[in-house]
Amino acid sequence: MEALKVSQTLSVNNHRVFSSDLNEHDTVFGGKILAIIDDNSSIPASRVARVQTVTASVDQVNFILPFQLQDSMCTESYVSGVGHRSIEVFTKIIGEHLATGERFLGLTCFSSFVVAERGITLPPIEPDKPEYQYVCQGYEQRQAERMAKLKRQEAFNQNISLAFPWAD
Repeated sequence: MEALKVSQTLSVNNHRVFSSDLNEHDTVFGGKILAIIDDNSSIPASRVARVQTVTASVDQVNFILPFQLQDSMCTESYVSGVGHRSIEVFTKIIGEHLATGERFLGLTCFSSFVVAERGITLPPIEPDKPEYQYVCQGYEQRQAERMAKLKRQEAFNQNISLAFPWAD
């Protein structure tokens, strides 16, 4: 199977910050940002799989600098690793103070998507820019950490009560 260039998976979305996006601190509400991440990162996953994928996790969400009124948020997502049934997508959000033109790194994170269908062979990816090479080189380590975390989560879930708290 022919490798897919990482740049072929890139999804870019721009959003101007309005007052309806803000929380009580006058910065963009985190839930709004997470929705933007999930929206944008699902596109690179679909470009690799070409079948339905589902979000499995959003990991290493790093809120670096806040976005404020009259900023723009440029969300860039691309595939940073491919497994047997999983696709890792890296997302960064670049902010711009529209009054000054100053740009800043506001957020980075990794999302994992799982192919809904069995028997699908995912193509390998080929990092074709220095940033892509840097981000992709850590995929195996992040995937191993993700699998270890999943096992711990499964054990944790076994100890969580499903009973209504008032029904004791």
